[in-house]
Amino acid sequence: MLELTDLTMRFGGVTAISSFSLTVGEGEIVAIIGPNGAGKTTVFNMISRFYQPSSGSLRFHGRSLTRLAPHDIAAIGIARTFQNIELFANATVLDNLLIGRHGRDNTPLWRNLLYPPALRKTEVAHRRRVEDVIDLLGLQRYRHELTGTLPYGVRKVVELGRALCAEPTLLLLDEPAAGLNPEETDDMRFWIEDVRDELGISVLMIEHDMKLVASVSDRVIALNYGVTLTEGNPASVLAHPGVVEAYLGATHG
Repeated sequence: MLELTDLTMRFGGVTAISSFSLTVGEGEIVAIIGPNGAGKTTVFNMISRFYQPSSGSLRFHGRSLTRLAPHDIAAIGIARTFQNIELFANATVLDNLLIGRHGRDNTPLWRNLLYPPALRKTEVAHRRRVEDVIDLLGLQRYRHELTGTLPYGVRKVVELGRALCAEPTLLLLDEPAAGLNPEETDDMRFWIEDVRDELGISVLMIEHDMKLVASVSDRVIALNYGVTLTEGNPASVLAHPGVVEAYLGATHG
């Protein structure tokens, strides 16, 4: 599904990512781990087209991404969440989720102005998709609440929901458990598994919570200073001496 080959990203004289390669297959959950500054979010920003790689290639379902603009990414089936929650605080949960449908709406302006019956059917289909996501994530009680008034953990779920409303085939999760308590993290684990098992969406995530990584990931890639330390199943990666020294040493020392 996703294939990154020899990606390098330089900012002036600083190399943030060096010769990085990664694949994500259909139905896989793949995690990228590493200390702060390792280059994890830089990888996501290259996939999302916020950054243009200095060299290397990005392909999604065999299609090169390097010539696409950021606004084209959702339309081809890639959605993401952000390390810092990016929601419209003064809009309701329902409105935030409906915004996730924007990339699936190709209605010309003149049709919106006339509002023909066919457009009403399209809006019903968008609303039905949003309601499915609300049911999946248990957001029924919050649908009419302003997002900015909700607890942090709920807002994390709303952001996940907005990404799912775009109907991606690949979901990029940037630290989905950051700031969550243990119970909320367990809920996030179940939702990530449901995203893969019930919706058939592959997942590439960045995460610092090693319990979450170990419980949901099929494969793990460990980064340090922009270079891949190791890749494999969670147990082998978390036990790798380089990973323990670079990232887990204080916990597992």
